[in-house]
Amino acid sequence: MEKIWLNNYDSDISKEIDADKYPSLVDVFEQSTATYANTVSYINMGKSITFAELDQLSKDFAAYLQSIGLKKGDAVAIMMPNLLQYPVALFGVLRAGMTVVNVNPLYTARELQHQLNDSNSKAIVIVENFACTLSEVIADTAIEKVLLTSIGDMLPTVKKWAVNFAIKYVKKMVPSYNLPEAKPFLKALNIGASETYTRPTITGKDLAFLQYTGGTTGVSKGAMLTHRNAVANLEQVASILAPVVVPGKENVVTALPLYHIFALQANCLAFIKFGCPNLLITNPRDMPAFVKALSKYPFTIITGVNTLFNGLLNTAGFSDIDFTNVKISLAGGAAVQKSVAERWKATTGHVLLEGYGLTECSPVVTVNHPSLKIYKGSIGMPVPSTDIKLVDDDGIEVALGESGEMLVKGPQVMSGYLNREEATNDIIKDGWLATGDIARCDEDGFFYIVDRKKDMILVSGFNVYPNEIEDVTAMHPDIIEAAAVGVPHENSGEIVKVYVVSENEALTEDDVIKHCREHLTGYKVPKKVEFRNELPKSNVGKILRRELRDE
Repeated sequence: MEKIWLNNYDSDISKEIDADKYPSLVDVFEQSTATYANTVSYINMGKSITFAELDQLSKDFAAYLQSIGLKKGDAVAIMMPNLLQYPVALFGVLRAGMTVVNVNPLYTARELQHQLNDSNSKAIVIVENFACTLSEVIADTAIEKVLLTSIGDMLPTVKKWAVNFAIKYVKKMVPSYNLPEAKPFLKALNIGASETYTRPTITGKDLAFLQYTGGTTGVSKGAMLTHRNAVANLEQVASILAPVVVPGKENVVTALPLYHIFALQANCLAFIKFGCPNLLITNPRDMPAFVKALSKYPFTIITGVNTLFNGLLNTAGFSDIDFTNVKISLAGGAAVQKSVAERWKATTGHVLLEGYGLTECSPVVTVNHPSLKIYKGSIGMPVPSTDIKLVDDDGIEVALGESGEMLVKGPQVMSGYLNREEATNDIIKDGWLATGDIARCDEDGFFYIVDRKKDMILVSGFNVYPNEIEDVTAMHPDIIEAAAVGVPHENSGEIVKVYVVSENEALTEDDVIKHCREHLTGYKVPKKVEFRNELPKSNVGKILRRELRDE
């Protein structure tokens, strides 16, 4: 389709980017650590490290990896929550010319074994809290080296011992494990400091990340993201942020895990480039502690998913925070509900900007510009140097305003799935990546996600999209969260069932249905309502409709 969105780009945002501006992410990193050497790069549990310290520590780790015989291109897994150790390990692996394999710490043994074997990872950096999972499967993987760290390892000495002792012996959060060959991460850094680091030649074609899809639609697949993919998306994101971001001066909040592609790009890489401090939240599920941390940190930028923003809004003390300095509140990963966006604006005084992306696109595809004054319910406009078209089931492009599957083309699109040529060919055709998402585009070039193609509910031949049902349901003042799925029905094929979380015990199924009937066409109104204390979610807070359907 014609790039009509370019007509509505803010004048200070570039319409195209240079995907080859930097040969690799390592070049971006080296430039920033030199430019912002004395600026704080990361803060966690009260401890901060500067860009100069991050530069030295990651170089030490790169030297260590090279000294133990690992080669350029080898895959190294990182399995930890948001800790100071994470960026040290991440950039150490990249600087050694190796490929980062991000691993969800909450993986089961089966899931971990699959990912380590599929990626052919040679080494893993892991927090000891999850070492028991690794010990169950390591004999059946290609892992040669295990680097083991504890939660408090990067903290000052006294606090380090106190935190690690409490976690292991008081809270008993470290199940027993058997990894006799594991080497302490801190010891590896010390060894690396005495070794010589050899800066490899890294090109845009080299793999930076093997980023695994969530596996919610089948076996988890490794998206091959090259340095050029990552640099291109970094430049695309930076072009959108540049008009409002002051390099070296913003205070960023990172509550989503850095091993997730959204936080990896929008927080980690973007603000390495801009040279800004990043507050790492290790356990965002502890909302009271999260709010307490925010109250002490004059943040200007915060990212998250709908459930995270919703959780903050429902946590005591959040509304008392000073939001004067906030410039950007960015949501992605899942659809933002109108009720959450409106409450966010009312509470903070700032618009909740929504973006859209997927692992296979490094991940950002579209985003609302920071100049947006009101919530539109849109995922925004394509980032620079990105093309989008919407097609019907026959692959024919639909008319403007009509809904169709979103196809994406741009320098951020992955090179393919690792060792899965058929799956790659299924999703990428003639350079266009099929997202599996149904969207529409308005006359100004703003895109709107209608829903996931596979989540669509079919009621008597009518398409019903869960996002719409969930948005309407969540408008009820007593409903905190909602998830809609289709359940089989002998007459209509499927009917809508909605799962609801509410703190009002007096709320009934009839109340919910009556509320929905006021806002929805008859066939869209839920016929069944089930109340839950909580809804199943992924590690980044995305509601898992599939699990509800499977039940």
